[in-house]
Amino acid sequence: MKKSKKFFLETYGCQMNFSDSEIITSVLTRQGYDQTTDPGQADIVFINTCSIRENAEERVRKRLQYFKSLKKRNPALMIGLLGCMADRTKTALGNDEQLLDLVAGPDSYRDLPFLIEQAISGQKAIHTILSADETYADITPVRLDLNGVTAFISIMRGCENYCSYCVVPFTRGRERSRDAGSIVAETHDLFNQGYREVTLLGQNVNSYQWMSPGGKVDFANLLEQVAGVDPLMRIRFATSHPKDIPDALLHVIAKHDNICKSIHLPAQSGSNHILKLMNRNYTREQYMDRIRAIRDIIPGCSVSTDIITGFCDETEEDHQQTLSLMEWAKYDFAYMFKYSERPRTQAAETMKDNIAEPVKKRRLNEIIDLQQKLSFESNKRDLGKIFTTLIEGESKRSKWHHFGRNSQNKVIVFPKTEAGPGNYINARVVNFTSATLLGEIATA
Repeated sequence: MKKSKKFFLETYGCQMNFSDSEIITSVLTRQGYDQTTDPGQADIVFINTCSIRENAEERVRKRLQYFKSLKKRNPALMIGLLGCMADRTKTALGNDEQLLDLVAGPDSYRDLPFLIEQAISGQKAIHTILSADETYADITPVRLDLNGVTAFISIMRGCENYCSYCVVPFTRGRERSRDAGSIVAETHDLFNQGYREVTLLGQNVNSYQWMSPGGKVDFANLLEQVAGVDPLMRIRFATSHPKDIPDALLHVIAKHDNICKSIHLPAQSGSNHILKLMNRNYTREQYMDRIRAIRDIIPGCSVSTDIITGFCDETEEDHQQTLSLMEWAKYDFAYMFKYSERPRTQAAETMKDNIAEPVKKRRLNEIIDLQQKLSFESNKRDLGKIFTTLIEGESKRSKWHHFGRNSQNKVIVFPKTEAGPGNYINARVVNFTSATLLGEIATA
């Protein structure tokens, strides 16, 4: 293949997938391939996929039909499927699997140039074997979010929690952490390029462990090292597991002004019955203890969560316990889903997906309605407060306004000033919706 050929990359799923797409782009551009934002101009189309929910896979299947039409017009077009769906293309895609020229799993991105050449020669180009040590620590990602202000840093890969509903351990493999020094160096490099916020990513960042010459580095140690790069570099992280968020970590967050006061702590359910079936390894009471600790140690910290409704054998009482936990925790924000069975998981193999679809939908709507109320109340409490806000860019709704986020990860929209993206301003909240804070520049 001539190195001037173009590739198009489309990404589905979580922040980890978008971070992976930056690694993929780096691997390909270093080999001379050019990226295009127009699939109609591409020689190779890549889809970086997600398997966490059925809806994500359905979107990929529909998108493949469009790429199929492009291939009819241009038979030389190559189509590659990457990421979490890679090891189950036959079952996930059926006959559409024949569209694919190349398949690569999450630990195979270094081999993409070789796989492309292999596909061109007419061989099967498939690499889905998971690695015990691949972290891509030595690859500098090509930043695809062009705001130049915020960036992701992947600090670890894989998961070993084996929640009964979750396919991640099977699609991303065992936990392995990056060299702490490489993470700090990447943060330094981003700061020198003008970035002012990084989000440390992992399926469970709290499990981070690295053995350095000076001893073991855990997640709390890593946070301190990254926060020490510069006081103007904000630090976020996602995602935490409720069983792995000790007080020592919370004290580190409270200690450093540039570690954002925002924690995403997935509950999934408020029922001990369901939590046990989900293999979450904590109880409702233990989860509530962690919320209390966050509120006590980090006053003003925002808390967001994930909720799954309609899991196997979930009763109406279980559902009401989830609602009551939400009311008690007063979440600032939540990602809310109805359960969809995923192949290879413990739930798919040993439990029945026995909650009727209308019941799932009704329960999900009740959860969404409650969270909208809680988000509205949370934003209402911010009325009149002044927040240090990092400007990220122009508001989508008004060219006369900027938007940014405060430490609590809430979006604030405010009139433009001479300060541009990457600068901090003080914004006073003067109005709000359930999703956004509306502000004015605070002069005092």
